[in-house]
Amino acid sequence: MKLSLAWPLIAFVVPTLIVGFGFVIPRSCIAGINELTIGFGSTVAGACLTYWLGLKAARRHKGK
Repeated sequence: MKLSLAWPLIAFVVPTLIVGFGFVIPRSCIAGINELTIGFGSTVAGACLTYWLGLKAARRHKGK
C-alpha cells in the first residue's frame, strides 16, 4: 500500500488512540486493562482492517 493511501487512516487512528488511551480512559471509571479498553482497542483495529480491505476491494474493482 502506498503511504499516500494510508494518510487518512493514520489521521484517524493516531488522534483516536492518543485521546482515548491518553486522556479519556485513564480519567474515567474504566481505567486499566479491562473488557471496555480491550473493546475500544479492538474497534480501532477493526476500523484499520476495514479500511485496508476496502482499499483492496477498490483496487480489484478498478481493474475490471
